[in-house]
Formats: sequence, structure tokens, C-alpha cells
Amino acid sequence: MNETSLSEQARQIWQAGVDAVRSEQLLRDAVQRDGDQLTICGETVNLAEVGRVAVVGGGKAGAGMAAALEEVLGDELLDQKVTGWLNVPADCVRTLKKIHLHPARPAGVNEPTVEGVVGSNKILDIVEDLKPGDLCLVLLSGGGSALLPAPVPEISLGDKQAVTRWLMHAGATISQLNTVRKHLSRIKGGGLARSSRAGRTIALIISDVIGDPLEIIASGPTVHDDSTAGDAMDMLLKLGADPPDVPQAVFDYLQEQANSDHPPADVTTAVTNYIIGSNRVAVEAAARRARELGYTVHSLGSENAGEANSEGVELAKLCVQIRDEQIPLAPPACVISGGEPVVNIVPTDKPRRGGRNQQLVLSALDDLWDDGLKDIAILSGGTDGEDGPTDAAGAWADADILRAAREQGITPGPYLAINDSYTFFEQCGGLLKTGPTNTNVMDLRVAVVGAESLNAESQEALRRRE
Repeated sequence: MNETSLSEQARQIWQAGVDAVRSEQLLRDAVQRDGDQLTICGETVNLAEVGRVAVVGGGKAGAGMAAALEEVLGDELLDQKVTGWLNVPADCVRTLKKIHLHPARPAGVNEPTVEGVVGSNKILDIVEDLKPGDLCLVLLSGGGSALLPAPVPEISLGDKQAVTRWLMHAGATISQLNTVRKHLSRIKGGGLARSSRAGRTIALIISDVIGDPLEIIASGPTVHDDSTAGDAMDMLLKLGADPPDVPQAVFDYLQEQANSDHPPADVTTAVTNYIIGSNRVAVEAAARRARELGYTVHSLGSENAGEANSEGVELAKLCVQIRDEQIPLAPPACVISGGEPVVNIVPTDKPRRGGRNQQLVLSALDDLWDDGLKDIAILSGGTDGEDGPTDAAGAWADADILRAAREQGITPGPYLAINDSYTFFEQCGGLLKTGPTNTNVMDLRVAVVGAESLNAESQEALRRRE
């Protein structure tokens, strides 16, 4: 089997993982309707006793979740009782019957915008207008933090954008980023739940965070927040924040809140949070597909963080050990892992593009440069179809990509040094482009090693594609 076929196998396995966490299917698995009985993750709601049904929320999976929910609820109920508003990326907007999908940010721009504030204010207006006899359904998924900006009055949107950009460039983890953001927001850190006047609020959540902590996913709009403004301040200082990179208004507000002994407003609605999808589901589905294709699977699980360059090197070395039979895992083998590494952004005046998945794969390619990637293909991609501020979900590397780079006289080192992985793969191939997938459960990595003996299904699939 040639190396191009290896990368095709990696793509098939990765796609199986993404397909398993499609937001539409996850929603249908979680919510069913039988007449007046609406069952949500095993909990039954009698629709005959419900006044209005408000559907609100945000995230990269929001469009798919909302469309599937409308199908489950049915036209009659939609017409009689349902109103809704979700903030989603602009390239996910479509027309639904009753749930409005609002373009809260451009595609590939993962930061709060004016349009996001407009949509968040609308969501707060909707839930504040509900009554005790009403039901509030909240649809949340990865990307919700940037898509649901509702700055406190003391902080401007510009302040919020500045601190968000600074944290991302400082290599902050999603947990660190969200700890700061939710203390500057009216909707995060339980703010949406505090604003809801419905008798019942149920959140359906697709997790994009390691360990699925409810308070971190989309910055926890429906979850009680145990962190404090002092914690957010400490987080900024620990990462080296200082004015003017982080506006003085942010420090002043957090310090004022840290010194205050006023507790947050009470939550008057009964709230239940359900996680309906996670990276674990994607990893398990990818593993099943790999076994169907004849691979022995070595799963590293779904809680892999670390730094992208280091993670890429470690994955490359593991592939060599498997190929050269230095460890008790004989090829053909497939290494699958999920999670979300961080990229240390280096200062430069040069133009650059990239993302954590592209950086990880380029780092692996750099480590295997002299080896030649014989019998090895490595792919890493964001399950949401986005990787940094680019139009790629990630990248892959195999012997063909390496040969193409050598023919053009380019090497990974200079591109790695300034976080310009997209430009490298754009020149020699290897960019993974899917468009928006309407889901988001962090990243999925697939490495295939030495596949001389594939099953008949795998070989026939490759012949058909050729």
C-alpha cells in the first residue's frame, strides 16, 4: 500500500469520528416527542402544561441542534408555542421555521463582535420575558464563549476583544480564557440562568473542553460559577498581563468585584444541564472505523492537551516506534487521540497563518523530515472544521507531502518558528478543508502506520476512489 493511500485511510477514520458527533444526530438522540410528552435525556415534560417554549443559546453546533430540535417539536407546536434565537458563526446561518440563527461573528474569527452583542442582548430579552409556566431550552456548544458576548456595563466590547486577543496570544488554555471572560459578562458564568424567568430551564450541551466541565463549556451560561473575580485577576497576572495590552478598565472592574462582598443574584428557574456529545464519542467512533479497515488501534483518549509542537514530536516518535517494532504494537496500527493543545504564539512582523492542528502536524513532519515518513501518515483536525483564523480544519502529512516540500525547496523550520503552518501546507498540499461541520468537540488526531495487510473492504474502497 502506498503512502497516499495511508493518508486517505487517516481521512476516512477522522471523518468517521466527526460524523459520530454531528449535532443533528446528537440532538435527536437526546430529545424525542410523543404527543404532549417531550422527553429530554430521559426527563419528561408535559407540553400541555407549558405556556411558551423559548429556545436560545449559541455555539458552532447551534444551527444543526436548532434544525433538529424544530424537526422533533413539529410544525404545530412551533407555530403555537415556540420562539427562539441562537448566535452562530455567519457561515452556519440558514433559515429555520421559528428559531432565528443570528450571524454573531464572521467565519474563522473566534472573538466577540458587535453583532454578537446584539444577539446576546436579544437572548437576554427573551428569557427575561418568560413566565413561571414557560419552558426555556438552551442549546450550547463549543465557540459559545465568543459567540455570546454581553459585556458588563463597566467594560466595553473593545475592552473584551482586547483581553480575549491577549489571552489567546499568550497561550491561555480554554479554562483560563473562560475564567476571565465569564467575570466580564452578563450572560456567562450562570448569567443566562439568573436572567431566565421560566419555571424550567434545560440546557443541552455539546462539549468542546477536556473533561467536560459544565462551568467552562461556552463559559457556563446556565451553570453556577464557583470562581471569583479575584481568580480571574490572578489568572491574568499569572499569564503576565499588563496595561495597555489588557485594558486598565478590565483590571479596575475585576479588582472592584474582588473587593465587593455582594453575592450574585439568585437563580429563580429550575435548571438542568445535560451533555449530549463530547470528544470521547468521536474518538470511539474513529477507533471503530479504524478496526473495520484492518488496523490495530492504540487510543490515547480524549484528554490530551499540551503544547502543539511538543505533541507533534511525541506523536511522530510514537509512529516510528510502532513502524520499527520498538514497542509491542505491530503495524498496521492506528493511533487515535482527542483533546486540544495550545500554540505558543511568537512575536513577528512577518505575515502568517495557522492553527493548532496545522502546527502540530508540521511539527511532526519536521521531526520525521530525515526519516521520510515511510509507512506513516499523520492527520489532525478540528471537529468544527476550523483551525485558527483559517479556512482549514487542520492538516495531514505523509511521504508525498514531504516530497512535494523538498521539490519546492521549503522546510518546516522557518514556518514553525513564526506559526505560519498554513502557508507551508498551502504550498505543498496537506491542508484539511471541510467547511463548517455544525459540531465542535475539540480536535481529533489520527496517525496510521505501516498498512501492508488491509482488509478487503479497505482495499476495495481505495480502488473505487482511484
